[in-house]
Amino acid sequence: MAFFVKNMISNQVKNLGFGGGSEEKKEEGGTSDPAAAQGMTREEYEEYQKQMIEEKMERDAAFTQKKAERACLRVHLRDKYRLPKSEIDETQIQLAGDDVDLPEDLRKMVDEDQDEEEEKDSILGQLQNLQNMDLETIKEKAQATFTEIKQSAEQKCSVM
Repeated sequence: MAFFVKNMISNQVKNLGFGGGSEEKKEEGGTSDPAAAQGMTREEYEEYQKQMIEEKMERDAAFTQKKAERACLRVHLRDKYRLPKSEIDETQIQLAGDDVDLPEDLRKMVDEDQDEEEEKDSILGQLQNLQNMDLETIKEKAQATFTEIKQSAEQKCSVM
């Protein structure tokens, strides 16, 4: 009876994923060789493991590069809007190496924004803004303001 209870508890623990049944597997004739478990020869398994490691390293490198590019973009935006610098972004850029730059599409967007702002700040940009305004409306507002000031001055001063 004790053997039955022990076996039953062992099976329940095994089903939960806590192990507990490793001795029984070896007794059943299973091997501990992972290559045989995958249905491969030892050389095929080693080559497969190398390939998996290389792919992981490539994915990690690409991920690090993307993180650094995003950090670079944040640094540019912080410079543009005069925000405080972030040590985390600088660290990510350093981890990826000094060859980190903005992706081409983001660089175009940043350059376009910068060109637009420079254009608005220039004298020609201000002149274009004046051309877009309705001069008649400005004249009417100026005349109305002048007339209003003149009337209020006449009411305050009886000599005029």
